Amino acid sequence: MKIGLVSPYDYSFPGGVVNHIAYLAHYLIQSGHQVKIIAPCTKKGAHYFEEEVEPVGRPLPVPYAGAIARVPISPWLPAQVGEILAQEKFDILHLHEPFAPMVCLSALLKSNTVNVGTFHAFHAKPRIYWLGKPIFRRWLTGLHGKIAVSKPALEYVSRHLPGEYCIIPNGIDTEHFCLNGSGREEFNDGKINILFVGRLERRKGLAYLLNACATIKRSFSNFRLIVVGPGKVLRLRYEKLVEDMSLTNNVVFTGFVSSAELPSYYRSAHIFCAPATGGESFGIVLLEAMACSKPVVATRIQGYASVLTGGEEGLLVPPRDEEALADALLSLLHDKSLRLQMGNKGLIKAEKYSWLNITRQVMNYYNLLLSS
Repeated sequence: MKIGLVSPYDYSFPGGVVNHIAYLAHYLIQSGHQVKIIAPCTKKGAHYFEEEVEPVGRPLPVPYAGAIARVPISPWLPAQVGEILAQEKFDILHLHEPFAPMVCLSALLKSNTVNVGTFHAFHAKPRIYWLGKPIFRRWLTGLHGKIAVSKPALEYVSRHLPGEYCIIPNGIDTEHFCLNGSGREEFNDGKINILFVGRLERRKGLAYLLNACATIKRSFSNFRLIVVGPGKVLRLRYEKLVEDMSLTNNVVFTGFVSSAELPSYYRSAHIFCAPATGGESFGIVLLEAMACSKPVVATRIQGYASVLTGGEEGLLVPPRDEEALADALLSLLHDKSLRLQMGNKGLIKAEKYSWLNITRQVMNYYNLLLSS
């Protein structure tokens, strides 16, 4: 089968949607299918595995929903995308965030094949779909199949774009994120390590975690918070906050960490913490931690609660509640057996989300659409 995967976001810049597309392409290719990715690229030759990428447009950073979306905006994009589709003649065209400007939307409007759309996003207030509802509903008929990555993502999109959606979650690379392999020697000094992984954006909730750490230190000082993720502007503010709260010896900022090195940070952690305040349609970092058999403390937002069962693989706390966050972390810091018990349960759950299993679900959906 010849499959086209379309990304609205800069393929040179790793992120949830880009990672999803890269892994899906990899496992589809491993299954014997011909795959090409159409995506904007800042850097020529960007790829993560053996996938072939057709670059379109020059992405620009655009603030959106508390994050930065790197998307191209050009009047020539529709024609450029149309030429690629006419040349490739895909059996299936799979668009990720199909109404995102401009690459996916151009592909949807120019496509003459079977189109599948995956909806990744979740926000508390669906302003984009509300504003564009009249025209989006007309374009929605161009999708022969619709996938949502989680129940929150489904509820978000179907509120204004009702229809039949199939839930197929994000996957994780359980061969990459696993217990086998080395940890970080610099963090193997007897301290109990709490790990945070994510871009340094306000909605990721790191400020609340830092405040919780100040509370934790009053009764338990033998811990370390390892902060993994890019973000220069907020990092300066967070480092000042760490200094003001006398947490310099308890907090380490690593900056960006490559995908190849990331599992070693998970292996070095004793607890994983995801304090996001909202805007998460899925808990991919939670599953990465679970795949490394780590207990999780996360906020009770829809995207995380759809992945983690409170009291089983970890603990869920209300978002923006620094006291509850500190209490949950302290309960695990003091109880090694509970950490091991929850870590083991997480390991079992993570296997259900392996990319091999997820790709099979996607292929079954493709075949269903092609046979109908």
